[in-house]
Amino acid sequence: MSDDFAVVPGRLYVVATPIGHLGDLSPRAAAVLRGVDLICAEDKRTSQRLLAHIGSKVPMRALHDHNEREQAEALIDQMLAGQALALISDAGTPLVSDPGFRLVRAARERGVEVVPVPGPSAVLAALAAAGLPTDRFVFEGFLPAKSGARRAALNALAAEPRTLVFFEAPHRIVAAVADFADLFGPDRPAWLARELTKRFEQFVGATLGDVLAWSQTAGDQLRGEMVLVVGGCPDAQRPVEVDVQQLLQQLLPLMPTKQAARVAAELTGQPRNALYQQALTLKSSE
Repeated sequence: MSDDFAVVPGRLYVVATPIGHLGDLSPRAAAVLRGVDLICAEDKRTSQRLLAHIGSKVPMRALHDHNEREQAEALIDQMLAGQALALISDAGTPLVSDPGFRLVRAARERGVEVVPVPGPSAVLAALAAAGLPTDRFVFEGFLPAKSGARRAALNALAAEPRTLVFFEAPHRIVAAVADFADLFGPDRPAWLARELTKRFEQFVGATLGDVLAWSQTAGDQLRGEMVLVVGGCPDAQRPVEVDVQQLLQQLLPLMPTKQAARVAAELTGQPRNALYQQALTLKSSE
């Protein structure tokens, strides 16, 4: 093994693993997963195939949302005693919509060195191949499962100018994309990436309307991991921000206070009572 890949005792290695194609595991990641004392895996059964592929016989311990808080301190004690540990998720980069945050934070707090071993990421893979702006983007993970909460989350993002990246479960993709198309408009640029790096990898787009039409008729193809990449809100559709105080100052000389508050509420969408109180304050300061 190259000295560049040598595992140092007492460190926590955060290792990215393939999102599909086992050939995407880097030589450094393979060396770390063969050289540490213990591997913390989201699901040991899922990770066993990867470890067998690289000939790693390192023992594993399950670390997931339900036990991470309880396991973290004991794992850090092991590292402080000199053991090297690796953290992996089922696929891709740990902590990205996966467990591990509590362990990494606690390790930092207790002085354990945390070493990232970068590699595959479904977010970046989908973004790189979608052909949408990548200079600035927002990763939102999984949207709420229930329609009302999902639509509220999307309403809050409708005017976001940056490219948006989401994960979604196959059984919710039709309903989710329908909400996207309704709230963002069917012409908003979008691509759905399915089964990235796997045998049946597929990209569907190039608008939300296209993705919705495909998902409504895809049948058995609605399976596997899915990443939705959506273009940011165009400048022409972005709401114009209004300086409320300046607006009231312009309206008050022209009409009664209540009427000025009502007009300002209609133009800004802000509560009329709050605007009325603000108008009264402005008039009293004249």
